[in-house]
Amino acid sequence: MLDKQTYSIVKSAGKKVECASCGLAELCIPHGLTAEELDSLDSIVKTKRRLERDETLFHAGDAVTPIYAVSSGSLKTSITNEEGSEQITGFYLPGEIVGLDGLGGLAPNSTATALETSTVCEIPGPEFDNLCAQNHGLRTSFMQVVSKEISREQQMMMTLGQLSADARLANFMLTTGNRFLERGFSATEYNLSMSRHDLANYLGLAVETLSRLFKKFQENGLLEVHRRHIKIMDWDAMCIAAHAECGKKKDKKQSNLG
Repeated sequence: MLDKQTYSIVKSAGKKVECASCGLAELCIPHGLTAEELDSLDSIVKTKRRLERDETLFHAGDAVTPIYAVSSGSLKTSITNEEGSEQITGFYLPGEIVGLDGLGGLAPNSTATALETSTVCEIPGPEFDNLCAQNHGLRTSFMQVVSKEISREQQMMMTLGQLSADARLANFMLTTGNRFLERGFSATEYNLSMSRHDLANYLGLAVETLSRLFKKFQENGLLEVHRRHIKIMDWDAMCIAAHAECGKKKDKKQSNLG
């Protein structure tokens, strides 16, 4: 978990990355790597790159892109169809990997954009491929990262495909709380970095529908919403609204949400 001191260090940009000492390592790189394996990873990870709000990290179709670990701030990924319509495909917090669709020398299908001032650790694709080929522990560890990301995307596809508008928003509130909890912060009170337009797009809702749902959840005592500040007031009721089985996990000291 991240204390304030660690978090302030993680947010600094322009310094050589050291995975072994990074406070986000437990999220970004699964446990089990030896000191030698971490040193090997450090040898190819470049210095942190700073992004300003709305700055693009990479575009869909770029010839060669590294993969990136979010160090601070947050990013979104999106795809654009032939008519120019954008679909938000994901939001990424510190400790999460962006650019997996560009692995293996493939052009990424998505565009990644900073939602706020952010920093990322750049991991060059070819060097990383070679390192994984030589290092079984690192390869296994990274496959766990990829598997976790695929599972999260599959869960989101099920949410969008099967749940009502109310349940989609409730599910997102709970999932986001869980992700903040993993980073040592409150699961029930946090700030959203994305706009309502982006959130509505991601959830497959009209912006007007999303606004009505926020108002409804507030009137029913599930949420308090002040601009982008969210406070979940009734965890159990939110679980019911999300059609989710989750216990009473209401503060950052607890390890998970059920």
